[in-house]
Amino acid sequence: MVQNRNIAVCIILSIVTCGLYGLYWLACLANDVNTVSGRQGDLSGGMVVLLAIVTCNIFNLYWAYTAGEKIDAARQSRGLPPQNNGLIYLLLSLFGLSVVAWALLQNELNQISAGPTQNYGSSF
Repeated sequence: MVQNRNIAVCIILSIVTCGLYGLYWLACLANDVNTVSGRQGDLSGGMVVLLAIVTCNIFNLYWAYTAGEKIDAARQSRGLPPQNNGLIYLLLSLFGLSVVAWALLQNELNQISAGPTQNYGSSF
C-alpha cells in the first residue's frame, strides 16, 4: 500500500536534515512507484539511493525519467490519461531541482493512492 505523504513536510525535513531525509524520501518514492506500477521486481528504494550516491547523482536522472514512465503506466492501468511527466522530472533533476521533481512525483502518488473518488486535476 502506498502511503500518502505531506509534500511540504517532506521538503522541510529534507532541508532541515541537510538532505538525509531526502534520501529516505527518494527510497520511499522508488518503492511506491514500483508498487503502483505493479513492477515489484524493479530496483528497490535502497538500491536507487545507493546507485544515486555511487554515480554522483547520474543514476537519479535515469530514475527520474523512468519513474515518470512508470507513473504513466499506473495512470493508464487505472483508466486515467497519461501526463508524460518523465521528461519534466528529468529536466528538473538535471538542473538541480530534484526535490521539486520528487514533490511532483509524490503529488502523483498521493492522487493515485487516493482512489477513483479523487479529482485528478481535470477541469469542469
